[in-house]
This record gives sequence, structure tokens and C-alpha cells, in this order.
Amino acid sequence: MEVLNNYPTFVDFRTSSEAGLPASEKQTAITIVPSSSATPEEQVEAAQNVLHSALRAELLQRIQENSPTFFERVIVDLLVGMGYGGSHENAALRLGKSGDGGVDGVIDEDRLGLDRIYIQAKRYASHVTVGRGEIQGFVGSLVGFGASKGVFVTTSSFSSNAVAYAKHLPQRVILIDGQRLTELMVEHDVGVRLNRAITIKRLDEDFFTDE
Repeated sequence: MEVLNNYPTFVDFRTSSEAGLPASEKQTAITIVPSSSATPEEQVEAAQNVLHSALRAELLQRIQENSPTFFERVIVDLLVGMGYGGSHENAALRLGKSGDGGVDGVIDEDRLGLDRIYIQAKRYASHVTVGRGEIQGFVGSLVGFGASKGVFVTTSSFSSNAVAYAKHLPQRVILIDGQRLTELMVEHDVGVRLNRAITIKRLDEDFFTDE
């Protein structure tokens, strides 16, 4: 943690991650358990949490340093990785091609295109918060398109009013902030790759059972 705290992007990421947590839960996910009270497996898991936190902070920094077009490509790759869009080519054609109507793109929910998800993408600096007004504008666009599903993605965060507003809408609107975005990228291997795999083996009790 002392090493990671030397990186401003990690400090910003940690601060935003802890913003809505009770004091008892802060830093739980990114603090290594002292070796005197932790098993080797617990230490490995805690170290993995720290590495993932640093990786997510670096992912967010690299996205913010790149162009809006790159950000759209990140969203395409992520949605396809999660099973939306049918194929990467079709997804890429749909996202970033609307250019009007208050949405940044639309992607098929499944391979047959039975339903569509409308997308708004905002590549903001970490200190810029997406407010309720921007969510309302996006919802207005959904109504104009006759759509019932939308995803609002930002590299920053959402205000509490924006989150509360999105929860009580007749439309299904999912808010993905910078923290959630990078969590999904790591989970679905977007922008990251496997560096090392650690296998932990246990004693096979069945092997030693004398029948």
C-alpha cells in the first residue's frame, strides 16, 4: 500500500471507491491482512485485491488519456465481451453511429436483434460528477426513441441524486461509473491479459480414506 499510494491515480481511485462506504468497510478490499493473523491463502487473496485495485486505477487513467473514439471502442469491446451485440463488427457499426437524438450509440441486446440498448458515453475527468440533469436528458432521448433500456457510462462518477433518480424510472437505465467500468473490464478481460496463474492445492482426504 505504501508503494501504491505514491501513484495519484491509485489514491483518486481508492478515494472514489470508498466514498459511499461505512467507515468499518473502508479499505477492506485493498488492505493486505497482517501476516501474523492471516493464512497463506488469505494473504494471496489480499495481495490479489491490491493488484486488481492498482490495475483498475491504471486502466481508468489510460482511458482518460486516450480519445473519445477509443473510449467508444472500449465500450464496444466490453459489451461484446459480456455477450451483447451479436458480433464485434455489428456492435462497432451500431455504437457511435447515431450522432444525434441525445444518445451516443445503440447495440443489439442479442444476436437476433430482438431488442436494443441505447448508450450514452461520457469520458470525464475523475473530479467531474455526472448529475441528475444529464440522466434526465438521456431518459428523454430514450422516450423519443421509444426505448425501454439504456446504459449511461462515464469514466468519473454519478451524484447521489442521479443514482436515486435512475432507480425509480419506468425505463431500465443502468449507470456504470469509472470504478464499475474497470471492474467489468478486468472481469471480462478487456484491456488486460493474464500475467500469472497461481494454483493452490489441498490434501485429498478421499485418497487417504481406508475403505
